[in-house]
Amino acid sequence: MSVDAERECWELRSGAGVGPLQFGMSPAEVAQALLVPGPQERAGSPYAMEDLPNGVKAFYDAGKLACVALDAVTGPQVFLSGFPLAGSDPEQGQRFLLDHAAEHGNCLLYTPDNSLSLTDLGVLLRSQQVGAARLTRPLFVNEEWLESQYFRDHLPLEGTSG
Repeated sequence: MSVDAERECWELRSGAGVGPLQFGMSPAEVAQALLVPGPQERAGSPYAMEDLPNGVKAFYDAGKLACVALDAVTGPQVFLSGFPLAGSDPEQGQRFLLDHAAEHGNCLLYTPDNSLSLTDLGVLLRSQQVGAARLTRPLFVNEEWLESQYFRDHLPLEGTSG
């Protein structure tokens, strides 16, 4: 999938956040950073989750931002060493992360759903069904969640079929 010219590009800040979002922000600070009215909270998960405009989901632990998930198609794009983390082929995405880890000495972690994470960068690459295709859907996760067996096993698994 090619990067849409209309898609916003966000910068990865390893272990600190992504784009205008910084781990530890409150829901009000997240809404303010994204210049949106208050987000809509969704129930039924082991953490607070909010849907925000433009393909962004925010996940909170004790009221503080702990994870950001970007939709494969409608979310902002984030590049890692030139590779588009959102909307790519999942097999290419996993190969890229393995190669990146080998080249840069990153710590790798497979989650229970066989997704791959570069834990020291706080990047987790999931896949999302989009029509007949599966595309990469990046999650950016704070260090505490990646170090915790509980949170690693409960990282956002919800998918959209957008």
